[in-house]
Amino acid sequence: MRIGLGINYAGGFKEVAAEVADLEQAGLDIVFVPEAYSFDAVSALGYLAASTQHLQLASGILQLYTRTPTLTAMTAAGLDYVSDGRFTLGLGASGPQVIEGFHGVPYDAPIARTREVVEICRQVWRRERLQHQGKHYTIPLPAERGTGLGKPLKLINQPVRERIPILLAALGPKNVELAAEIAEGWQPIFFLPEKAKQVWGSALEAGRAKRDPALGELDVFAGPVLAIGDQVEPLREFVKPHLALYIGGMGAKGRNFYHALATNYGYGAEADRIQELYLAGDKQGAAQAVPDELVRDVSLIGSAGFVKERVAAFREAGVTTLNVVPIAETRADRVRLIEQLRNLM
Repeated sequence: MRIGLGINYAGGFKEVAAEVADLEQAGLDIVFVPEAYSFDAVSALGYLAASTQHLQLASGILQLYTRTPTLTAMTAAGLDYVSDGRFTLGLGASGPQVIEGFHGVPYDAPIARTREVVEICRQVWRRERLQHQGKHYTIPLPAERGTGLGKPLKLINQPVRERIPILLAALGPKNVELAAEIAEGWQPIFFLPEKAKQVWGSALEAGRAKRDPALGELDVFAGPVLAIGDQVEPLREFVKPHLALYIGGMGAKGRNFYHALATNYGYGAEADRIQELYLAGDKQGAAQAVPDELVRDVSLIGSAGFVKERVAAFREAGVTTLNVVPIAETRADRVRLIEQLRNLM
């Protein structure tokens, strides 16, 4: 099992890069750079490629709608080149709040678009003359929709790899099935080991039944918050506002993927209450309504013995990478947490 970490570079990624280099020495295997509506992820990934040696780098995630499929492929190939083959392309649909609210692009057909984007990326990386006739993307552009001067082109550069690993962030059954079918990796959110098979088992099984054996086994990335010690249980309270934000605020009633996930975990009434409070503007009340049991089970916060047991539970549920969020005040403390986790695995 690998250890990953998603960075928070709201204050700037130059400051984060030095810490990532220390975490690499402590046993970190892969670092994820998010792209919501802050600085772009690509700039930070290039910076990290130059400041690390062996650490795997991943976008976590690049949004489907914000780049053309071909630019996504070109960007991934460039990042794989500057990192000497250490890049994983994390893709996801994000949500309409960001895609339509910040980018002004319609949020439509995420599953079908994902499949086409993946097909186009892999064709570009194989340096084939790009031709794609899909429902959502047609390359080259037909004459009746443009100048008629477009022609099939292939990538000028020779990529480091013609099969850059693709990781799909997915929650819904159809999205998860697609990830298990076409991607090297799958990243859910708020992974609860004991409920994973109940919630996602059928979708994963259906996707794997159509999976190309050349893709290998599906990598599963979980993202628990991490704190290790005999007196750290109170830190679970810090997780509640984050859960409340997603369950209560990431979408409208009836259009919130995270609310649906909490409901599928068996917390339907609690999810309704969290959403009611959050949408009414009571963020503190929404956080207080998050069940203690949910926080405990999706996190790695507790004694060394507790964390070791939970790591085993994640592994038993099929997780291959723990993409942790360490709770610690200083860089040295965060490095120490990664070292402790490595020793417990």
